[in-house]
Amino acid sequence: MSLKRAEHFISEEEYLQGEQEAETRHELINGEAYAMAGANENHNLVSGNVFSELKNRLKGSSCKTFMSDMKVKAGGDFFYPDVVVVCEEDSEHEYYKSAPILIIEVLSESTRKFDKTHKRLTYQNIPSLEEYAIIEQERCEIEVFRRKDHWQSTYYYLGDDVYFASLDVSASVEDIYYQVDNADIIKYFAER
Repeated sequence: MSLKRAEHFISEEEYLQGEQEAETRHELINGEAYAMAGANENHNLVSGNVFSELKNRLKGSSCKTFMSDMKVKAGGDFFYPDVVVVCEEDSEHEYYKSAPILIIEVLSESTRKFDKTHKRLTYQNIPSLEEYAIIEQERCEIEVFRRKDHWQSTYYYLGDDVYFASLDVSASVEDIYYQVDNADIIKYFAER
């Protein structure tokens, strides 16, 4: 999803009101709203798969799993993560969450650098956040950043189970990439 720059700075209140009426979603970054473009098939499949895997494994718990229409407030910025999990009551506002425990972004060419740098650092300043995962769509690679004494990352590939320590649940990389069409998947199944 690529971002298109807005023309002027807006307040949080203006942004939140505008998002309720807008046909296009926007992220608010440093007082500027950026329009978000749509996602391709692989992006939708990966996002949907990881959402389904987490939602099913968290059934019966107090945790809630949301997809890309739920905003996350990080400082004064607002983002639309691909998947977000909230486990404590977070009722500050019905249109965004401010206390996520896990955030997942599916990378695309146009957002990779931003998601791996600015967004990651902004998210990691959210006090409740324990994990931030970034998932490649053009190759089968998942990086999970975990808050310990400091932020550390672990990589997962086809044949691995991704462990989300914040939720104490695992999902196979193969299930996260179910029906996705990329070179890693084709090679993986050809060799099996």
